Amino acid sequence: MKWNLRWVAARQDIWRPTDLLAAFRRVGFNPSLSKVSALWGGTPVTVRLEDLDLICQALRCTVADLLEAEPAVTAGVEEAETQRAAGGERDPGPVRPVPRREGPRRLHPPN
Repeated sequence: MKWNLRWVAARQDIWRPTDLLAAFRRVGFNPSLSKVSALWGGTPVTVRLEDLDLICQALRCTVADLLEAEPAVTAGVEEAETQRAAGGERDPGPVRPVPRREGPRRLHPPN
């Protein structure tokens, strides 16, 4: 997820965490300045839904304005897909497990 708090705040002419804190307090949201600075400075790991609702109310925006989905790319996956497309290799699809052959069950380890 991409956290767009600074972009949304800038549209409201808010350029500093202290100004953001003032906007939050106008709607009854009273986080500490350190919490506001953490929200301002980077992508939070968690945000309570109640807090998210108040942030949106203070900035007159929607959750979709604040959070933007980014596709997850695993290391090497994109490279492999590019090589496969360039070489014309066919994608074999998902790998399926091979069932084990049924044989005699051993109750004890071999001697």
